[in-house]
Amino acid sequence: MKHSFKIKTHSQTELLDITGEVECIVKESRLEEGICALFSPHTTSGITINENADPSVKADIVQGLNKLIPMHGHYAHAEGNSAAHIKTSLIGSSEIIPINGGALSLGTWQGIFLCEFDGPRTREVQVQLWGSP
Repeated sequence: MKHSFKIKTHSQTELLDITGEVECIVKESRLEEGICALFSPHTTSGITINENADPSVKADIVQGLNKLIPMHGHYAHAEGNSAAHIKTSLIGSSEIIPINGGALSLGTWQGIFLCEFDGPRTREVQVQLWGSP
Protein backbone atom coordinates (compact mmCIF):
# COMPACT_ATOMS: atom_id res chain seq x y z
CA MET A 1 0.00 0.00 0.00
CA LYS A 2 1.40 3.35 -1.06
CA HIS A 3 0.58 6.60 0.72
CA SER A 4 2.11 10.05 0.98
CA PHE A 5 1.52 13.29 2.78
CA LYS A 6 2.84 16.84 2.56
CA ILE A 7 4.27 18.85 5.41
CA LYS A 8 5.20 22.54 5.52
CA THR A 9 8.43 23.44 7.26
CA HIS A 10 8.99 26.81 8.89
CA SER A 11 12.73 27.22 9.37
CA GLN A 12 15.93 26.64 7.47
CA THR A 13 16.83 23.78 9.80
CA GLU A 14 14.31 21.98 11.99
CA LEU A 15 13.02 18.58 13.03
CA LEU A 16 9.26 18.09 12.69
CA ASP A 17 7.54 15.24 14.50
CA ILE A 18 5.56 13.24 11.91
CA THR A 19 4.80 10.27 14.14
CA GLY A 20 1.08 11.04 14.34
CA GLU A 21 0.64 11.25 10.56
CA VAL A 22 2.41 7.93 10.07
CA GLU A 23 0.45 6.26 12.88
CA CYS A 24 -2.83 7.35 11.25
CA ILE A 25 -1.79 5.81 7.93
CA VAL A 26 -0.87 2.54 9.65
CA LYS A 27 -4.13 2.48 11.62
CA GLU A 28 -6.24 3.17 8.51
CA SER A 29 -4.45 0.37 6.64
CA ARG A 30 -5.70 -2.20 9.19
CA LEU A 31 -2.44 -4.11 8.92
CA GLU A 32 -1.73 -6.19 12.00
CA GLU A 33 1.81 -7.30 11.16
CA GLY A 34 4.22 -5.89 8.62
CA ILE A 35 6.66 -3.17 7.70
CA CYS A 36 6.32 0.59 7.30
CA ALA A 37 8.91 2.19 5.02
CA LEU A 38 9.24 5.98 5.02
CA PHE A 39 11.07 7.98 2.36
CA SER A 40 11.82 11.65 1.77
CA PRO A 41 12.23 12.23 -2.00
CA HIS A 42 14.32 15.36 -1.44
CA THR A 43 18.09 15.90 -1.41
CA THR A 44 17.95 18.44 1.41
CA SER A 45 15.60 16.79 3.91
CA GLY A 46 15.81 13.48 5.68
CA ILE A 47 13.97 11.21 8.06
CA THR A 48 15.16 9.98 11.43
CA ILE A 49 13.89 8.30 14.58
CA ASN A 50 14.85 9.76 17.93
CA GLU A 51 13.45 10.86 21.29
CA ASN A 52 10.22 12.86 21.06
CA ALA A 53 9.45 13.27 24.77
CA ASP A 54 11.87 16.13 25.47
CA PRO A 55 11.89 18.91 22.83
CA SER A 56 15.42 19.88 23.83
CA VAL A 57 16.66 16.73 22.05
CA LYS A 58 15.49 18.15 18.70
CA ALA A 59 17.21 21.44 19.48
CA ASP A 60 20.42 19.64 20.46
CA ILE A 61 20.42 17.64 17.22
CA VAL A 62 19.95 20.79 15.14
CA GLN A 63 22.65 22.64 17.12
CA GLY A 64 25.07 19.72 16.82
CA LEU A 65 24.55 19.33 13.09
CA ASN A 66 24.91 23.08 12.53
CA LYS A 67 28.16 23.08 14.52
CA LEU A 68 29.49 20.03 12.67
CA ILE A 69 28.38 21.27 9.23
CA PRO A 70 28.11 25.08 9.17
CA MET A 71 25.75 26.63 6.63
CA HIS A 72 28.45 28.91 5.28
CA GLY A 73 31.62 27.01 4.57
CA HIS A 74 34.01 26.68 1.68
CA TYR A 75 31.61 24.68 -0.49
CA ALA A 76 31.76 24.42 -4.28
CA HIS A 77 28.02 23.86 -4.93
CA ALA A 78 26.68 27.05 -6.55
CA GLU A 79 23.19 26.95 -4.97
CA GLY A 80 24.55 27.73 -1.53
CA ASN A 81 22.91 24.77 0.20
CA SER A 82 25.76 22.28 0.35
CA ALA A 83 25.44 22.03 4.12
CA ALA A 84 21.85 20.83 3.65
CA HIS A 85 22.96 18.13 1.22
CA ILE A 86 25.68 16.94 3.60
CA LYS A 87 23.30 16.83 6.59
CA THR A 88 20.77 14.83 4.58
CA SER A 89 23.46 12.34 3.59
CA LEU A 90 24.39 11.89 7.25
CA ILE A 91 20.80 11.57 8.54
CA GLY A 92 19.49 9.54 5.60
CA SER A 93 16.36 9.73 3.49
CA SER A 94 14.46 6.73 4.84
CA GLU A 95 13.47 4.63 7.83
CA ILE A 96 11.88 1.20 8.16
CA ILE A 97 9.69 0.43 11.16
CA PRO A 98 8.04 -2.90 12.06
CA ILE A 99 4.26 -3.00 12.52
CA ASN A 100 3.12 -5.31 15.31
CA GLY A 101 -0.41 -5.62 16.64
CA GLY A 102 -1.61 -2.94 14.22
CA ALA A 103 0.80 -0.30 15.52
CA LEU A 104 4.30 0.99 14.82
CA SER A 105 6.89 -0.80 16.96
CA LEU A 106 8.57 2.34 18.23
CA GLY A 107 10.28 2.44 21.60
CA THR A 108 8.69 4.27 24.53
CA TRP A 109 10.49 7.55 23.86
CA GLN A 110 10.86 7.29 20.08
CA GLY A 111 9.25 9.46 17.45
CA ILE A 112 9.66 9.91 13.70
CA PHE A 113 11.02 13.20 12.41
CA LEU A 114 11.23 14.91 9.07
CA CYS A 115 14.55 16.75 9.15
CA GLU A 116 14.47 20.01 7.20
CA PHE A 117 17.87 21.39 6.20
CA ASP A 118 16.97 23.87 3.43
CA GLY A 119 13.65 25.41 4.43
CA PRO A 120 11.17 26.66 4.72
CA ARG A 121 9.55 24.45 2.08
CA THR A 122 6.70 22.05 1.48
CA ARG A 123 7.99 18.50 1.74
CA GLU A 124 6.52 15.14 0.83
CA VAL A 125 6.85 11.98 2.88
CA GLN A 126 6.20 8.72 1.06
CA VAL A 127 4.89 5.78 3.07
CA GLN A 128 4.93 2.20 1.81
CA LEU A 129 3.26 -0.54 3.86
CA TRP A 130 3.67 -4.30 3.50
CA GLY A 131 2.05 -6.91 5.65
CA SER A 132 -0.97 -8.95 6.54
CA PRO A 133 -4.32 -7.98 8.05
